Amino acid sequence: MEVILLERVEKLGSIGDVVKVKDGFARNFLLPNKKALRSNAANLKVFEANRARIEADNAARRSDAEKDAGSFKDVSITLIRQASNTGQLYGSVAVRDLVDAITADGHKVNKAQVVLDKPIKAIGVYEVKVALHPEVSVTVKVNVARSPEEAEMQSQGVDVMAAMFEKDETGFVEDYDPNAEPGATAEVREEAPEGDNAEG
Repeated sequence: MEVILLERVEKLGSIGDVVKVKDGFARNFLLPNKKALRSNAANLKVFEANRARIEADNAARRSDAEKDAGSFKDVSITLIRQASNTGQLYGSVAVRDLVDAITADGHKVNKAQVVLDKPIKAIGVYEVKVALHPEVSVTVKVNVARSPEEAEMQSQGVDVMAAMFEKDETGFVEDYDPNAEPGATAEVREEAPEGDNAEG
């Protein structure tokens, strides 16, 4: 299907471009969201007659978005979630969670503006794009952690999972018994004396 774009659409084109798109994309996204018109003689006339107004509206929306973008400088949100010992979240962080957190931080965004390629499923610090306008986008730092303390460590650049595994390894060093046979675990060592008694 050929459509006339009413606003800039990423990877497609700018205002007024006539582009060929898949029918489903046009019917389900571009046309209902008023991002495009079907390309035909009548619509081309309507578009040309209103082109100046459409471009002026777009410019006004863009300048508003640019003003809003200034307030997003260094925005960082923290989400506390339950996760396993390996850092995998029980569940995932979806667009809705991000919109709620960004709104709570005092910024106005809606679900359509948050660009999340795939849900966040592990603890860590992520950069999420927020498209305030087709031509204006900002990056929000999202810190997903199991506790405020962990979030604080992550914000300082500490890899919490790596730090946790290092702690575990040092734990094994303390339990080391120099008299144990190589490769013997603690349980095996405890059982060994009983075995000796049974033989004697």
